[in-house]
Amino acid sequence: MKLTQIAVDNPVFATMMMVALLVMGLFSYRQLGIDQFPNVDFPIVVVTTDYPGASPETVESEISRKIEESVNAIAGLKTLTSRSLEGRSIVIAEFELSVPSAVAMQDVREKVQMVRASFRPEIKEPLIQRFNPDDQPIVSIAVRSDVRSVRDLTTLADQIIIKRLQTVRDVGRATIAGGLKRQINIELDPGRMHALRVGVNDIMRAIKDENQNFPAGNVQRGNDDRVIEVTGRVVEPGDFADLIVARRGQAPVYLRQVANVVDGQQELENVAMLNGERALAIDVVKTQGSNTIEVARGVRRAVAELQASLPSDVKLEIVRDSSRGIQNSVDNVQQTMIEGGLLTIAIVFLFLHSWRSTVITGLALPISVFGAFMVMAAFGFTLNVLTLMALSLAIGILIDDAIVVRENIMRHIGFGKSHRQAAIDGTNEIGLAVLATTFCIVAVFLPVAFMGGIIGRFFFQFGVMVSAAVLISLFVSFTLDPMLSSVWYDPQAHANGRFARIVNGAQDKANGVYRVVLAWALRWPKLTLLIALATFLGSFALPKYIGFEFVPQADLGEQVVSIETPVGSSLEYTEAKLRQVDAAIREFPEVDYTYGTVNTGYANGKNQASLYLKLKPLKQRTRSPEQLAQPIRERLASIPGILVSVNIPGGPGGGVQKQLQLSLQGPDTNVLDAISQDVMKRAAGIRGLVDLDRNLKAAKPILSVRLRRDAASDLGLGSAAVAQSLRPLFAGDETSLWRAPDGENYMVMVRLPTDDRTGIADLHRVWFTAGTEPNGLPRMVHIAQIADVVTDVGASQINRRDLNREVQITANVYGRSAGEVSSDLQKILTEIKLPAGYRFVFGGSTKDMAESAAYAGQALLMAVILIYLILASQFGSFLQPIAIMMSLPMSLIGVFLGLLVAGTTLNIFSAIGFIMLMGLVTKNAILLVDFFNQARERGTPVNEALLEAGTIRLRPILMTTLAMVFGMLPLALGLGEGATQRAPMAHAVIGGLISSTLLTLVVVPVVLVYIDRISLWATRRFSRSADQMAREHKPAE
Repeated sequence: MKLTQIAVDNPVFATMMMVALLVMGLFSYRQLGIDQFPNVDFPIVVVTTDYPGASPETVESEISRKIEESVNAIAGLKTLTSRSLEGRSIVIAEFELSVPSAVAMQDVREKVQMVRASFRPEIKEPLIQRFNPDDQPIVSIAVRSDVRSVRDLTTLADQIIIKRLQTVRDVGRATIAGGLKRQINIELDPGRMHALRVGVNDIMRAIKDENQNFPAGNVQRGNDDRVIEVTGRVVEPGDFADLIVARRGQAPVYLRQVANVVDGQQELENVAMLNGERALAIDVVKTQGSNTIEVARGVRRAVAELQASLPSDVKLEIVRDSSRGIQNSVDNVQQTMIEGGLLTIAIVFLFLHSWRSTVITGLALPISVFGAFMVMAAFGFTLNVLTLMALSLAIGILIDDAIVVRENIMRHIGFGKSHRQAAIDGTNEIGLAVLATTFCIVAVFLPVAFMGGIIGRFFFQFGVMVSAAVLISLFVSFTLDPMLSSVWYDPQAHANGRFARIVNGAQDKANGVYRVVLAWALRWPKLTLLIALATFLGSFALPKYIGFEFVPQADLGEQVVSIETPVGSSLEYTEAKLRQVDAAIREFPEVDYTYGTVNTGYANGKNQASLYLKLKPLKQRTRSPEQLAQPIRERLASIPGILVSVNIPGGPGGGVQKQLQLSLQGPDTNVLDAISQDVMKRAAGIRGLVDLDRNLKAAKPILSVRLRRDAASDLGLGSAAVAQSLRPLFAGDETSLWRAPDGENYMVMVRLPTDDRTGIADLHRVWFTAGTEPNGLPRMVHIAQIADVVTDVGASQINRRDLNREVQITANVYGRSAGEVSSDLQKILTEIKLPAGYRFVFGGSTKDMAESAAYAGQALLMAVILIYLILASQFGSFLQPIAIMMSLPMSLIGVFLGLLVAGTTLNIFSAIGFIMLMGLVTKNAILLVDFFNQARERGTPVNEALLEAGTIRLRPILMTTLAMVFGMLPLALGLGEGATQRAPMAHAVIGGLISSTLLTLVVVPVVLVYIDRISLWATRRFSRSADQMAREHKPAE
């Protein structure tokens, strides 16, 4: 090895290279950002359009379908969904991961602009945003004051707090929940309006025209220039009452004669509660793809600055901060990494029983890890759970090369060589094997980094980090280790202490046992292989006891309870139910505090509420959110009139979604309704299925005003005119803005008082103005003359997906894995006969699982092929790599047993653990085969060569395996916030390592015997060289 020679000859140069790696790594580490998961850009564009007062059917036909048909033509579109609610259309376009968000956004904007021209004038401007409406707020701030009214607090929050928060970098939006803004209410009196023959249009026109200033040019004289302005703006709210709305005879009709002017507040549209008490809250949502911790830090800084500048009675309190869980999670992984490193070094000391040897091998750890931070900074990665997990899993691997090299150098010193010679010979002897093992690990992790789909985006950083760290550790073990071994005398190299004697005695015993087992295996090779085959095939019986899911749930100490009251419930009813739920949940000792909202953020609609629970810190409670979910469901089942689902936030995409999502698509809502009810009836019987619900809600009661067209036309009225008069009365009309002395604009709202908007009787008191009487006064027409008011029902929400109407059935799982419940559900679906034009589509984690399994399978296959290519190249043999790769299937039984014993599932993390094993388990076999080859070259018979290789390599094989197992032990124990989510990876690796090491030590030598025989036969059969063949076939002269 040229590299080793240079390092041994130039110790100062070698030391400086290592110091350079450390220093640069340390500086890189300081610049790295922190996040929970790698930043994956999900290109999702949301188009929200408001059409006040319109029914869901009207919204669907007038807005949603038009936007869908236009957007559907964009290239790279993955799914297109829409929700048509009362007065609002939400269209969500999700693109393939390869489409950048900014491009998707621009494409959607252009398409929406094309259809915008065909919208009715009452439809508001479409709002195009780059986040998903299901995104949870990352920070919620409660605003309190003992002195001020809700209206004053809202004004303060709106004018000062929100404006400051929106200037924080990467804040997507900040919304007020439970607030009441100041508003000038013009409360109409229908009786007096009828008596004075004043129409609502006259009142609106007067307010609009009179309450503004008009520029009228300017006058100049010499150096003087003055602007002329007609000042009509109302100064005080009370002055609105003096506006003249009409003239009857010679007398003016003032606004105060037909309406009351109240300087009041908006009607309550949403509610926020903290621990069951009404509160004013501000929810902050971050923009997509931004760093949660950075945004939350910015918001916290802004809140601290605001608190100092606000009046002393106003208190700001952060009630939800999802960055804390992420920070704890990342700190936890860093801690497991350090613990793993210390345990690994302890194992090395146990085997080498020399602190000098331990220091020499242990130095590989910090240098490789800091070197990896340098790569992290160069690639622009963040310190997230996956990059840190890559390093904590790699701890055992990083020290491996150093252990193997140092152990071999010690062996050569034992032969009586000089330190310098032993360092060079020992490294050269083992060099090829160490290179092969390292390249095998890189060969496994690079396919992981370049997998397709969401799983590939997530594990890209993971794969790159492990590869980088392992390559740096290879460099260290070929330079620093031999250099230190050559200059540093080790008195314990000849092991004569008492502790050393005990350890050596134990190792000799292990060697003796191993020789006996190996000799037996070589005597009965067929039986040995049969046993190995039986264990391999037997392992396939285990997965059904393990269960499978996409991502295990992380315990970040948070839960979200979604509550739904019957369709058509009022805000007050839903709030009362939310209070009941809140009181019930606070009976659980694990709950620290609760924060609930109605009709805001995640819960849209007056019958939707959401309750966020913050649990006490991990050390102060015994149950995880997952264990609490079922007791909470059982407790809430006793509260009548609500539908509840308990979700745990913290999946890879952020937000709260149920684990099972089934979409049923087709043209007719009634057919979809019948099929979905059938599916839900059957699905309710599946064990472990909870929170079953669908997004097709009960029909909503409607008061339908049906015009008698002939009668209306005779009186000069049409549908549009009737609607224009009714809308301001019941929906209200934001007619004008009033500019207050504080410089802020407040809404002037014209509508009936709350008590005159309660039922069908109020509609029957409405009069319209239409044309004029012969005496010149406006003609008044009663609603009963031209229309019938009937009670009817209509859809409360219309959902569409991929241009079809859709009903989505959603559920959570409890007590079983999502995969098992999902396959039971799929069995039920095969029994249901669907009419033509209808279909089922799985979404959620079921879709992700299927997609990820395919990509993980590809990565696995690619890894195995790459390993073969590397081994064949390095050993110069087509057959020997097969013996080495025999250790791959041997790890399978261990993986399944590891997961079964630990009680975890087969998921995306354990799958990556299994792929990772492919690189690790070949390591032991490579060391065996490499020594076997060297012994054969010296002319040793096959069986003896195998026994010799086995006994010499047993110690480093055990040492590296134990180092890896102990390096991953802190991760496998899964202590700390969010750690249970990552533990399956370590369970899979530890189980696989143990089983494959035990089986490799016996099975690989047996396979080598057969391979040796095959190669001898092949040599005899095809041993003649091309030149010999040519000589034999030379034609006679």
